[in-house]
Amino acid sequence: MDLSFYELRNSKLGPRVVKALEARHFDALYVDNRAQAADAVFNLIPREHVISWGGSMTAQALGLYQRAAAEGYTLIDRDKAQGSEERIELLRRSLLCDTYLMGTNAISEDGFLVNIDGNGNRVAALCYGPRQVIIVAGMNKVVKTLDDAIARARNIAAPLNVQRFPPAKTPCNINGACGDCKGVESICCQILVTRLCKPAGRIKVVLIGADLGF
Repeated sequence: MDLSFYELRNSKLGPRVVKALEARHFDALYVDNRAQAADAVFNLIPREHVISWGGSMTAQALGLYQRAAAEGYTLIDRDKAQGSEERIELLRRSLLCDTYLMGTNAISEDGFLVNIDGNGNRVAALCYGPRQVIIVAGMNKVVKTLDDAIARARNIAAPLNVQRFPPAKTPCNINGACGDCKGVESICCQILVTRLCKPAGRIKVVLIGADLGF
């Protein structure tokens, strides 16, 4: 079957972004589709690892959480909490898991990662704590420059993500656009730019030739 122009472009740009990430000491690989991505992720996870995750529509679309449970991994799952206090405790425990799964809000073509967070648990795990972090990202997350990546996180990812929390009275939830708000319900409290991976290889990026997540 002939590749579509979109797939053809991804197959050319994706490996270039992988090389840019590797130059910044990330482990990275490019795969063509969702099935390959899920297999690639689990090839990176030792069987004895305890797994946790940050909220990621991409990881959900790939079925990573369900597969981890089905394959018998030990999980730290905040969604199994019986109340808010237990949920907070599970979020804290996840910072010391072995493998942390997450998406990313944007990747620049020269290998910067940009993530925006409300509570900060996802960016905290990316910075420090879990033995390894595996990021799954569709090619729709790739933009030209670091400035473009920050703009994408604030103006595309955040207004889309906040729709998952309909009670929030933020400008982006009400009118769909960033209002640079400072309210207590803002999900744009932490903006993290990851320039280099240290120690080398701790953060692993699986880049997928498809549109996935926000």
